[in-house]
Amino acid sequence: MTKRDLIARIQDLHAEYPRKDVAHAVEIVFDSMVEAMTREERIEIRGFGNFTVRKRDPRRGRNPMTGASVDVPPRRFPFFKVGKELKERVDKKE
Repeated sequence: MTKRDLIARIQDLHAEYPRKDVAHAVEIVFDSMVEAMTREERIEIRGFGNFTVRKRDPRRGRNPMTGASVDVPPRRFPFFKVGKELKERVDKKE
């Protein structure tokens, strides 16, 4: 599902709201999540999962083309841990 699909789905469920307003609301939610993760805050959506920022320590890497050693700087990356309810719903046997 893409962001466009999400907006269309919400529009189908709530036709009383203009598509432009629905798109703006979705954009606000995503922007708020990105801003929170930039501040290294944890985002918890009950029944869905948690978004956190993890850190990778600096390390010595290798350039695969030349074989030369390269210093890889520390990095931060987003991480998602699925919630129990979502995991159970996805794994539900039909």
